[in-house]
Amino acid sequence: MEVYLDNSATTKPLMSAAQKALTMMKTEYGNPSSLHRKGFEASRELENARQIIADSLSVGSECIYFSPSGTAANNTAIFGAAQALKRKGSRIVTTAIEHPSVQMCMNYLETQGFEVVRLAPDKSGNIDVEKFRNAVNENTILVSVMAVNNEVGSILPFEKLKKIIKAAKSPALLHIDAIQAYMKLELKPEKHGIDLMSLSAHKVHALKGASALYVAKGVRIKPYILGGGQENGLFSGTQAMPNIAAFGEAVKELGNVNSRYEKVSKLNAYLKERLSQLDFVSVNSPDNALPYILNISVEGIPSQVSVNALSQKGVYLSAGSACAKGHRSEVLTAMELSPKRIDSALRISLSFENTVEEIDYFINALKETYTEIQGTGKR
Repeated sequence: MEVYLDNSATTKPLMSAAQKALTMMKTEYGNPSSLHRKGFEASRELENARQIIADSLSVGSECIYFSPSGTAANNTAIFGAAQALKRKGSRIVTTAIEHPSVQMCMNYLETQGFEVVRLAPDKSGNIDVEKFRNAVNENTILVSVMAVNNEVGSILPFEKLKKIIKAAKSPALLHIDAIQAYMKLELKPEKHGIDLMSLSAHKVHALKGASALYVAKGVRIKPYILGGGQENGLFSGTQAMPNIAAFGEAVKELGNVNSRYEKVSKLNAYLKERLSQLDFVSVNSPDNALPYILNISVEGIPSQVSVNALSQKGVYLSAGSACAKGHRSEVLTAMELSPKRIDSALRISLSFENTVEEIDYFINALKETYTEIQGTGKR
């Protein structure tokens, strides 16, 4: 049996998404900017995908801009907002548990004279809303926060942040990295006053190479990818139509989030129950985490040793964020877990396609792996 438990890194594309991509490559392969029939066909598919993504967020299609990756979407949101509002202030509020595509932007902006406030989580990975109230002031021009942490699954209070910004009389734009939350939680950016929201196709059973940035009506940010002016100048470069069309197809098939959420919640509860029977496993995720993500530590065994051993048994998971390969988790470090616990951490990330039988197989493989490594002394 093969058991794929690394869905936060990437998901297996739906067959409908893969077929849509093939159609775009073989039949409707035109450049959507070309003024002939093949171009018009591609342009129609581009706008159809844009409408599907917009409908999933209950927003207008003119608010959706396709980008080549989640990293590009995050970079554009952050740099674009900082440049657009730099005359109104210099403070940026974010957290210490953001994805590297946000963290690295913040590091760079500090070198340009911006003040970056990074809010720390508690030992469970949550960040209390009061910390945001204390951090946001009249000099704040951007609040950039992930909706769901990609390593431990903690859900940040993103729905409450616009009220805090307004109460502080701040000009700040609110950017939400919703890449791990999209199609897992109901997201209504207009309802919660979100100005910018990043999404990614390959996290929702579509293809790598397509993402999107929601930009609220009336919000103006400066592009940093310059060229032919595609996507109203925000993301220049010919749109990757097979990937974008597949993105729309996957979101259309997935539909409402609730039925999948219920299934994954039950699977997560079963997984926790089985893990609770193993005295060498500790759970690092908070009780109120998104059920799609569960972070654990396996006592005395380095993360990569476990990953490699489980991979040989057909079980695929990760030692943390796939974008932080080879580095000690900054998320678990910010949670102030012990070095031994951090260095033995594993991230299990579920999909609606996973089954109880796969969880049982994983638990047996984990027990076998622990026994084998204990017996050889390779720790």
